[in-house]
Amino acid sequence: MGEYHIRRKDREITDNEEISKILKTGKYAIIAMAMGNEPYVVTLSYGYDETSNSMYFHCANTGRKIDYIKANSRVCATIIEDKGYVREKCEHHFSSLIISGNIHILEEIEDKEKGLKILMNHLEQNPQPIYDRNIKGPDSYQKVTILRLQIDSITGKKGQ
Repeated sequence: MGEYHIRRKDREITDNEEISKILKTGKYAIIAMAMGNEPYVVTLSYGYDETSNSMYFHCANTGRKIDYIKANSRVCATIIEDKGYVREKCEHHFSSLIISGNIHILEEIEDKEKGLKILMNHLEQNPQPIYDRNIKGPDSYQKVTILRLQIDSITGKKGQ
């Protein structure tokens, strides 16, 4: 598939610091998947790891998204920073990112633990009580699936 470019260059986000800020402050991503000729979109909370340029998600061990990921690990995601619609101007102030990459189901306990910690640290001010309540030992990781989206590319756009 060819590469597309933002038509309105004045709305393109090219500053890496601005892109990083959106990734670090966002709380959920909308992920598009495909299996054969069937699309599927799901919204998931995430944790961003700047060091590996990856996003981590958690979900149940079985279900539609797992089936889609196993069939096709290539995904597209978006993060939207909604700053509100401006009445009587027909404008919407926002920043958004479109992210492409491959999503992987983590199998190793160490990888799952790392991903879950990144996710909880991203979402919670004080993640330890939640972590302590839900993770009682290595067996706890068998009850949850941790996904890692390895980011290949990001494009950003804003309207202000």
